[in-house]
Amino acid sequence: MKTLRLLAIIPTALAMSLVFTEANLAQTPTIQINRNSQPEPLILNGKSGGSVKSNCGNITTEPNQVIQVTESLPYLRLTVESKGKPTLLIDGPGGRFCVLADSYSGGKSELSGYWQAGKYSLYVGELSPQQYTYTLSISQKNK
Repeated sequence: MKTLRLLAIIPTALAMSLVFTEANLAQTPTIQINRNSQPEPLILNGKSGGSVKSNCGNITTEPNQVIQVTESLPYLRLTVESKGKPTLLIDGPGGRFCVLADSYSGGKSELSGYWQAGKYSLYVGELSPQQYTYTLSISQKNK
């Protein structure tokens, strides 16, 4: 009788294990940033926009990128470029910020300055309902 119960529990436990493993694989990988990060600049690509309407354009439910700033940095610049009108929603230890493309930055979404240590979720949005391929540049060099 105990053997039958054990045989019934094992497939259930295995199925639950696979569900949790798949959920962990779906999470956005975290990129570590410190004073010696290479390459300089770090270039990441993805698709902008999404189905969630926000005050920072159309975004996805999960962040496009997650960065972990391992130590406070005196200067860090994030720049998003795409064929559309990209936005950058940053959710981090200092709060939540929306960066819109403007003519000063040549139609790019760009934020630079001091960054405190912590985890930052980056959502690359789009002002239009379309999606575009984006390039995110992360640099510690002042232009």
